[in-house]
Amino acid sequence: MGRPVLPGFHPDPSVCRVGEDYYLVCSSFEYFPGVPVFHSRDLINWRQIGNALDRPSQLPLPDDTEASGGIYAPTLRHHDGRFWIITTNVSGGGNFIVTAERPEGPWSEPVWIDLPGIDPDLAWGDDGTCWAAVSGTQIARIDPVAGKVLDGPFPAWAGTGLQYPEAPHLYRVGGWWYLLIAEGGTERGHTVAMARARTPLGPWEPAPANPLVTHRSTDKPIQSTGHADLVRDPEGTWWMVLLATRPRGKTPAFHVLGRETFLARVQWVDGWPQMGEVGSPSGPPPAAERDDFDSAALAPQWVSPRRRPDDSWSLTDRPGWLTLHATGDTLDRPGCTFLGRRQQHHDTRVTTRLDPGTATAGLSVRLDEAHHYDLELSDGRARVVARIGPLRQVVAEQPVPPGPIDLTVETRTADALQAPDLIAFRVADGPPLAELDGRYLSTEVATGFTGRVIGLYVTAGTAAFDWYTAEPLTPEPPR
Repeated sequence: MGRPVLPGFHPDPSVCRVGEDYYLVCSSFEYFPGVPVFHSRDLINWRQIGNALDRPSQLPLPDDTEASGGIYAPTLRHHDGRFWIITTNVSGGGNFIVTAERPEGPWSEPVWIDLPGIDPDLAWGDDGTCWAAVSGTQIARIDPVAGKVLDGPFPAWAGTGLQYPEAPHLYRVGGWWYLLIAEGGTERGHTVAMARARTPLGPWEPAPANPLVTHRSTDKPIQSTGHADLVRDPEGTWWMVLLATRPRGKTPAFHVLGRETFLARVQWVDGWPQMGEVGSPSGPPPAAERDDFDSAALAPQWVSPRRRPDDSWSLTDRPGWLTLHATGDTLDRPGCTFLGRRQQHHDTRVTTRLDPGTATAGLSVRLDEAHHYDLELSDGRARVVARIGPLRQVVAEQPVPPGPIDLTVETRTADALQAPDLIAFRVADGPPLAELDGRYLSTEVATGFTGRVIGLYVTAGTAAFDWYTAEPLTPEPPR
């Protein structure tokens, strides 16, 4: 089966090329820091180089920001020597623009712009005119520096008639303006469609082969294909990045990693793009990751719900350890400080060494604040706690010795039967303390737009973590 080029919760990809280098951003929703930024030289192997929204002033998220709120669908472009991102904070402020001289940052403070809708796009004409498109679909002429709408927004091509025409991107190719959109909702009915016109204001001519991409009503292992962006390589070949899911388990099947970023080759035929296979075997093989917390700064892969107060974590309180203080906040656990990384493999083993002291702390598999499984140490005992909707239950516990101890979470698909996977929790080298059904940490159960994040947390006191590892358990079962 084909692999994503960015596995795990990396939806709504937007890409641009500068010389030999490609840069890509994704939606981040309620997580801080926001809008991860990636670099590649081949469109296949990507490395995260930062986050565009890494300061609270750039990402104001209210205390009651719910799961799948926050930042929607950024567009990344390079124009006039600068990088530009336009995106939407659906939880506070609407659409805004940030810019940077280098993709690693620093990125500017937001320039807010009074545009309706979500999923905004930026495109420049040959005369320097800047156009913005938003879901709906509408197009406006704007001043991106001042954040002003100069004309419009005007109605544009509204798609083929499917629900939720969104994710518009404008391109200038061969004397035509092309408008690429997503339709059908970002679930199994997701599609990519296109129209073209001589000016950004139309009239629009739909592509004769719409939809350009869809896997709806097929048995393909890659589903929900949509929300795409186009880029041309230095040799002139065009490529599409797009989101898709990899459901597991019995009907209706469950996707747990979130919407991931895939790649497809594009050929232009008679003035229209034709798509190659989505998720070809050229995707990178699963890779392990490790953080020993020896760096001066926290790695950009670590995210927290809504915010990460400076007094809630430290890499210097205990050098070589990540220290967490229970001064953070989550909606279901006041005082909780959580730092996690996206789960990127269906079959994975995540391990950390925790010195709990007198704190209540542990390792959590999180989909949102109402759907997570926790392996928690407190008062000399290890407990597996399941939170599923309104229910919270201790499902297993055992005594543990004082001092640092290793905690492990494993997800396995091979023996899951109807579920997408089984999630096992281990203390030290012992047998599983509990094995839980993974479907309750899936989008099909919890709803929303994100994916699993596996991380470290403390809910009372202060705890320290020596290292964190995430490795794939290979091979994954065939589909």
